[in-house]
Amino acid sequence: MAPGVLMVAEKPSIAETIAKILSGGDFHKRKGISPVTSVWEFPGSFQGEGVLYKVTSTAGHIYQTDFPRQYNDWEKTNPIELFDAPVVKVEANAKQRLPAHLQKEAHGCKHLVLWLDCDREGENICFEIWRAKFSALAAADIHKAMGTLGTPNKNEADSVDARQELDLKVGCAFTRFQTQFFQGKYGDLDASLVSYGPCQTPTLQFCVQRYDDIHAFQPATFYTLDVSIRVGEQELYLDWERGQVFDNVVAHTYKDIISAKGGVAVVLDISEKEDRLIRPQALNTVNILKLASQRLGMGPQQAMQTAERLYLSGIVTYPRTETCKYPSSFDLRGTAAAQASNPYWGGYVKELLSTGLAKPRDGVDAGDHPPITPVRSVTESEIGGEAWALYELITRHFLASISPDCRFVKRKVTFSVNDEIFSASGRHMLDAGFTRVARDEGLKDVSIPDFRKGDQVALHKVAVGSGQTHPPPFLSESDLLGLMEKYGIGTDASMATHINNICERNYVSLVANRRLEPTKLGVCLVHGYMTIDPELVLPSVRASIEALVDVIAKGKADLSAVVAHSLHMFKLKFAYFLRQVERMDQLFEASFTMLSQTGNALSRCGRCNRYMNLINKRPTRLHCRTCNETYNMPPNGAIKLYKELRCPLDNFELVLFTQKGGKTFPLCPLCYNDPPLEGCTTKMACVQCVHPTCKHSIEAVGVLQCPQPECSGILYLDVVSGPKWKLDCNTCQYQVKLMEGAHKISVTNEECETCGSMLLQVVMNKQKPFKDGEIEKTGCFVCDSEFSDLVESTFAKTFRSRRSGRGRGRGRGRGRRGRGRGRKVEDPRMTFDGF
Repeated sequence: MAPGVLMVAEKPSIAETIAKILSGGDFHKRKGISPVTSVWEFPGSFQGEGVLYKVTSTAGHIYQTDFPRQYNDWEKTNPIELFDAPVVKVEANAKQRLPAHLQKEAHGCKHLVLWLDCDREGENICFEIWRAKFSALAAADIHKAMGTLGTPNKNEADSVDARQELDLKVGCAFTRFQTQFFQGKYGDLDASLVSYGPCQTPTLQFCVQRYDDIHAFQPATFYTLDVSIRVGEQELYLDWERGQVFDNVVAHTYKDIISAKGGVAVVLDISEKEDRLIRPQALNTVNILKLASQRLGMGPQQAMQTAERLYLSGIVTYPRTETCKYPSSFDLRGTAAAQASNPYWGGYVKELLSTGLAKPRDGVDAGDHPPITPVRSVTESEIGGEAWALYELITRHFLASISPDCRFVKRKVTFSVNDEIFSASGRHMLDAGFTRVARDEGLKDVSIPDFRKGDQVALHKVAVGSGQTHPPPFLSESDLLGLMEKYGIGTDASMATHINNICERNYVSLVANRRLEPTKLGVCLVHGYMTIDPELVLPSVRASIEALVDVIAKGKADLSAVVAHSLHMFKLKFAYFLRQVERMDQLFEASFTMLSQTGNALSRCGRCNRYMNLINKRPTRLHCRTCNETYNMPPNGAIKLYKELRCPLDNFELVLFTQKGGKTFPLCPLCYNDPPLEGCTTKMACVQCVHPTCKHSIEAVGVLQCPQPECSGILYLDVVSGPKWKLDCNTCQYQVKLMEGAHKISVTNEECETCGSMLLQVVMNKQKPFKDGEIEKTGCFVCDSEFSDLVESTFAKTFRSRRSGRGRGRGRGRGRRGRGRGRKVEDPRMTFDGF
């Protein structure tokens, strides 16, 4: 049997493209262990030996940096301990089963080739191994990469580990402390997390600095001279050399001066000069994000995702690059020629190819990927929507970068009006150059009359105009990207994520013209940091860390030494922040409402029997003013009182949670936050409780085990869902629709002798009885055909395929299985992804 060559790409679509190109389209596709990827097999040769190629993929990072489990509990872990805590690599998504998939596919393989993104993150996913480096999913690039295999760069992989550990520890320590401190005091923060991030926070600081500049701005009234002359039928406005003055009396004095002696403008000078608009540089990530925001109204995150989809479809080159200079080996002519058949700009391309390409402008070669260019020609009908808009922008920019400059003649006429100097300017196009293909950059002729030196023209209009100086606007996304690039905040791959994060976390709002206005919370945070330790928000600290990480990537510094130094610095800052947090709290106190004064009365506390207030801001909570206790509620849904019913364990009134577009279930505020039963985790609703006497517990409303693979949950009757009755899983999002229109459905104490599920008692509407005319029946909705015919058909098929071999009594597991082990509940506050 021929030895195998396992080739691993970063995404399934990339793996499929590589397989199609290298096999010439002759391959066999099969499924593997992982549900998220496949394996493409074909014979070939490798280093002069006949082999069987197996091409498969990961789905991004297989492992992520995290804390060991004992550090997950916010209440039991002091945030400052996180700086010295160990870190571990854990599976990024256990359900994808990627390690097992790769282990199985590696069996019998002699070589491993990694086709991962050609950046530091890709290098970190790598790690006897061959490394393929490519920037486009085009046949020429794939074959070239296959012929120039190398080895992974451990230094670059280490640099990613260093950054991940720093971001995790610093971000989690500050975020945990801030969230607990401020959410425990204020009820209207409207933020599920009060987060800090070494990149996120300096990004926010740029926005708040502009906010402060705007509020500190003092407008001033200015005055201008509005002067025009008339030549034939054309009225020509003249520009005053002084521009504007800030004294009304002075402005009127100048008006009187130029109006004296009949007010005549004498031509002093006429000058003509050839000028040009320079063609753009090659396109890198930051510039494509800027242009997408400015011209397409497309946010950085959306633009990055769209560019990645175009790349994965083999339409453009890899969109994450800091390079804006074409390599000397780059086939500019071939890339342009691929666009000659395009119905939108094909004619321009043919003309450009016949007259010759302009030499591209010089730029920065960061040594990563070539600039972003189109790979093949597509039309709007093929890809449509935002993908087409971004593709068009990329393609027109590429063509503009290899086109001639835009050339024109500037003509300026200078006038003297009683010794005050004015001027008028015109423009005559010589060659439109790249502006013919680059939309929104075209220039037009600006005509002015012909004059000769010494000509005299009477003034047509003389007036004093006035206006007020304006503050600078809020930062646009494009402005912010420029500042992040300038100060080294984030990378080409992460800048869009940082901007998206400060929006998602309610620190800034996106307003008109894609500008970013800080919220009260964002302003308070930055001002608070500035009063305690400005370096926590200023870009210099993050830039220094990025520089240290870069030194690791270049092999000039040791990973552990850099991490230890940086963590020690931040630990000292964190300890000082804890001692001085009252300074920040004073700002919060002036802007937000105390928890005890927030919300509306909803349900009674089981301890004092007084009403608790529902705080409907993120995070949703119930707060008892008398006991001064706060109870977290499930997010992303509506909370209301549940018939004034009480929990038999603690006497708290139950509330009903309705998920947006999802399921509904009752819960006890105390049990949800502090489950009373051994083995139960937090966030326990009534449908996870196994209390034997509570009529709301899973023991009373559970029907049978969830049929979904990998789920050990139990389907329960949603007792408030009528007349659109349904069963919901108490662990996953699985739902079953039951007998729509039934008057009443309830769960009995009897089990089905065939499948073990609990029997349902159904009372039908008199206008819609059962087929035999009966109104009320008891039966199994899985096994009784009269019931199962009225149930979601896909469910019965799914359940029966898994029922074989289970035996009776294993449906709901009353007293046998309990509530099941359930799924791992991920704490979104634990990780620091994208901070």
